[in-house]
Amino acid sequence: MADALTGTANSVTGKVKETAGAATGDRSMQAGGMVDQVKGAVQKAMAPGADGQPQMMGQAKAFAKERPWATAALVGVLGLATLGTLRGK
Repeated sequence: MADALTGTANSVTGKVKETAGAATGDRSMQAGGMVDQVKGAVQKAMAPGADGQPQMMGQAKAFAKERPWATAALVGVLGLATLGTLRGK
């Protein structure tokens, strides 16, 4: 729960920094705000859910259970893309 709250706080702070940076023309502050927003989003996604696992893992497991064929196709495509990248194609 604390990770989710920290993530939300980082997202809000980042949005404020981005807006302030855009208003003042400070690109460094604006970029820092964007980084804070991404950091907050990752923290919220990795926050443990009701079952103690990160929320993102719970969503992935639910998707795999609901759509096993789509999951298999997705894993296959990602595997082929990884192999192609490693081979340099």
